[in-house]
Amino acid sequence: MSAPVFLAEPGTLAGMGPGGSYALQGAEARHAGVVQRRRAGERVDVVDGAGARLTCTIAAVEPGSLVLDVLELVTEPAPAVRVVLVQALAKGDRDEMAVEAATEVGVDEVVPWQAHRSVVVWRGERAAKSRARWLATVRTAAKQARRAWVPEVAHAVSTADLAARVRDVVAQGGAALVLHEAAAAPWHDVVVPEAAADGATRHVLIVVGPEGGITDDEVAELSAAGASVVRLGPHVLRTSTAGPVAAALVCERLGRWR
Repeated sequence: MSAPVFLAEPGTLAGMGPGGSYALQGAEARHAGVVQRRRAGERVDVVDGAGARLTCTIAAVEPGSLVLDVLELVTEPAPAVRVVLVQALAKGDRDEMAVEAATEVGVDEVVPWQAHRSVVVWRGERAAKSRARWLATVRTAAKQARRAWVPEVAHAVSTADLAARVRDVVAQGGAALVLHEAAAAPWHDVVVPEAAADGATRHVLIVVGPEGGITDDEVAELSAAGASVVRLGPHVLRTSTAGPVAAALVCERLGRWR
């Protein structure tokens, strides 16, 4: 069984190496020692959410702290092709369910989309609180999936903002895939970008609408920006399901699951 993962702040693991000692503190230490009841001698990993992973054994469990013996520091490179879930805001926490599952699958960023038919609206204080929930969701899901990278959470975008990003992504050799139940193009025809020869990062945007679906005007605007409108499969999936399924298929196409 893989070792449980605990989070440190980005950059705090630099310089660590075999034979060193690391003190895990704060909420993560309390979760490990009090909630999970970890004990000396057990294997744990500490990641910084930006690709660094410390493999460790617990030397001692102290109040508010875990003293760890460092076995190895591994740096996992950033992906050459980033997978981005653009998730329309949805009621009943279905958007958060999508973000959670997509994080476990392997997306590198999630973008909240204020679609025309989104019942939920992010404005002012609500926007800040809602984004904070998404940030907490990706952190928890990344730990569950034992990931060294924690996905970024963008600020909410409008359809015009999204179309601008689609244009930029496509211009740089990436792809934008709008999932639509009535699309003529099947998933089988989807082509994901390869890594750029010059080392530049490319993106695959997976765009998922709200419960009421994406409007014709939104489809037209995103298509004009360079997005491909595709049918995921023979069945109509919920907004909480479509994104993670598509992300899994994209990750497999990119070779991440091989």
